[in-house]
Amino acid sequence: MDYNNYDRGYVEPSMTAADYMTRTYRWMACGLVLTFATALFTAMSPMLLSLVSSLYLVLTIAELALVFVLSARVQHMSIGGARMAFFAYSILNGMVLSFYFLAFSLGTLVMAFLSTAVYFGLMAFYGRTTSRDLSSWGPKLMMGLIALLVTSLIGSLLGFGFMGSILYCGIGLVVFMLLTAYDTQKLQQIYSYYAYDSELAEKASIYGALTLYLDFINIFLYVVRLMGYGRNRD
Repeated sequence: MDYNNYDRGYVEPSMTAADYMTRTYRWMACGLVLTFATALFTAMSPMLLSLVSSLYLVLTIAELALVFVLSARVQHMSIGGARMAFFAYSILNGMVLSFYFLAFSLGTLVMAFLSTAVYFGLMAFYGRTTSRDLSSWGPKLMMGLIALLVTSLIGSLLGFGFMGSILYCGIGLVVFMLLTAYDTQKLQQIYSYYAYDSELAEKASIYGALTLYLDFINIFLYVVRLMGYGRNRD
């Protein structure tokens, strides 16, 4: 027997599961900081805010394009390219969200951010620690996202009314909280697939950061809207 070519049946992972999740959350946190810093800077700069307002549709399309490219092509991109695409999306999203810094007080935004961190953290913890297989949630959550999109389009044309707006935001909040748990568990499954390739594992952590980033941002937006509706009602 040729022991030099003997397959021992075990290869050490190139990245531990803990390191993979740490990298994922680190990239997500960097993206969030960059988004909120960009949003604040844009809101404080009348010239930049005017530019963003005139290019709002272009920026929104660019955001969608970056998400599509990063989601569909991340395996074929370099690590540096994947990072640049993620950070570029974070900056563009910050520009688009800058109007929230004009519509809501800083105190409201801070409270919404802290509430979002709690909701997100609880659901991420559940998704990472539960022994229940959450894969069956996928199709239902996708249907929920489509329903939210259609409802949003109808509401923009016909209007929601106060109670309709509260109900819409409440449902959206629940959907993205459940998505946080689902995506967190899914990331652990992705790790087991790419654990033995350091480059793919790193790119998977960036893609995972984008997924969790989107969950966090959407939870934040629904929370801040609910808080805004409550204060307007008062």
